Amino acid sequence: MLDDFMVRATLAGVGVAFAAAPLGCFVVWRRMAYFGDATAHAAILGVALALALDMSIFAGTVAVALIMALTVTHLAGRGYAMDTLLGVLAHSALAFGLVAVSFLSGMRIDLMAYLFGDILAVSRMDLLVIWSGAALVVGMLVWRWSALLTSTLNEELAYAGGLDPRREQLILTISLAITVAVAIKVVGVLLIAALLIIPAAAARGLARTPEAMAGIAAVIGAISAVAGLQGAYLFDTPAGPSIVCVAAILFVGLNLIGWRSKSGA
Repeated sequence: MLDDFMVRATLAGVGVAFAAAPLGCFVVWRRMAYFGDATAHAAILGVALALALDMSIFAGTVAVALIMALTVTHLAGRGYAMDTLLGVLAHSALAFGLVAVSFLSGMRIDLMAYLFGDILAVSRMDLLVIWSGAALVVGMLVWRWSALLTSTLNEELAYAGGLDPRREQLILTISLAITVAVAIKVVGVLLIAALLIIPAAAARGLARTPEAMAGIAAVIGAISAVAGLQGAYLFDTPAGPSIVCVAAILFVGLNLIGWRSKSGA
């Protein structure tokens, strides 16, 4: 079954959706959209570092994405406006990554595959990495769900309950870095943030509890992956952007349905 490239691509897309969608709920709740974008853009620098040092792309991407996320978290408390800080770091990381890749002589690198994904070229080993990373992210979120939710809703309440919001932020940061690393093969660094945010945003109007929102977001993400791949196969369009397009269509459609039901009530 795994010999079929479409089966491997579908499994890869669903695996990334299961990791990105619940994490994306916290990104939406905490208004961390640009934070996810900055972490994703840093992944190109991680790819260049991994190729230069002859190490795993996954390890290099996780390392640099984690460094970027920790840098943002550290500098955010130094008086910088968050949107300005993220804008500077996100675009700088992407630029430095692209320049670093250009210095890798003797290597043929398909930048488009890293920028927009190459899900149709996913191998069995890629599948193992993607699903292992997704399982790790989901496991961390389940393990710290209550603490993460409390810290997200009210930091003072978290402190009163004996929780450390900075530790929960670190757990989110690590989860985000892992998700970026496993998603780079599927949708690329430029579209990872979209896969984090759009399914969660689409699920927001349908859910009555945080847990329901995470579950619905995962379903929307999986549907987007499957339908996007089928659309890409039928219409010969880029697979990664097609997945994001389906997610965007679902977001608009579900919001229109919700608006009509509210106006008709």
